[in-house]
Amino acid sequence: MASSSEGERSRGGRALAASEGAPEAGGGIDWLGGLPFLGVHAACLAVVWTGVSPVAIAVGALTLLTRMFGLTAGYHRYFCHRSFRTTRAFQFVLAWLGASAAQMGPLWWAGHHRSHHRHSDTGDDVHSPSAQGFLVAHFGWILSRANQRTKAEWVPDLLRFPELRWLDRNHYLAPLALGATLFALGEWLAAARPALGTSGAQLVVVALFWSTTVLYHLTFAVNSLAHRYGRRRYETDDHSRNLWWLAVITAGEGWHNNHHRYPASERQGFYWWECDLTHYAIVVLSWLGIVWEVRGPAAAVLEEGAGRPSRPVRAASRPAWR
Repeated sequence: MASSSEGERSRGGRALAASEGAPEAGGGIDWLGGLPFLGVHAACLAVVWTGVSPVAIAVGALTLLTRMFGLTAGYHRYFCHRSFRTTRAFQFVLAWLGASAAQMGPLWWAGHHRSHHRHSDTGDDVHSPSAQGFLVAHFGWILSRANQRTKAEWVPDLLRFPELRWLDRNHYLAPLALGATLFALGEWLAAARPALGTSGAQLVVVALFWSTTVLYHLTFAVNSLAHRYGRRRYETDDHSRNLWWLAVITAGEGWHNNHHRYPASERQGFYWWECDLTHYAIVVLSWLGIVWEVRGPAAAVLEEGAGRPSRPVRAASRPAWR
């Protein structure tokens, strides 16, 4: 599913064996399973008691950007689409960084995303704003009981790594470890440099809960906004859009119509003027020999896009919540 042919089926048929592609049945909101997600949002309010400091903001920005890279480069471009190669050790580093964003494990994330590409903007796409409604597409789908399991049938290439299976089962360890590290750092700074005005609790609230919440909604915006608003360069068989400002704040993920046209490409900003910060970081890693065989869009796809300037389009809407 993540082979080079992946880039060519964005305009083709969606046929898939029933054993691989059957949508989840049943559901309803899993309130117990959703408590961590809802709790992270609620914990942001604790800033009323902890306060904010420049140090906390700086550390929060660092945790946001680092974990964003774990999602965009690791979970998405590497685990979902296998758009570059790396060592087994750095593969686990990417998996751990992604898991620290508190968006479940790498196999869960990749399985759901590969299913999304196969069924994009059909009734079997669990986070399509046109099929499911905007709020369901943005965050409601992750609260559904039907979407809690790891879709192992979509990730046979990843299942052969026991360390990834372990992390997928124990994904909560990564954000917990980050929280413990931030608390220890804040307490040390409070004792060693009290003039900085920070503390362990403050770093946990700002650099963990705030940055995690922001990262949640940046990730979800690609599912919701980039399938409803923006411009279409390619006539893919879904509603994907290129949304330049979303690309800027999501490190390149907003070039979503490009991505759906050729998912096998690591680079999602296909042309020089399309800012893709994740791609720039991966290029640096390739210079260092940490990653290699970084795949780009096929020449024919670039030629096709060059002759078809993006058109502003808005997808047909459905009720916000269904």
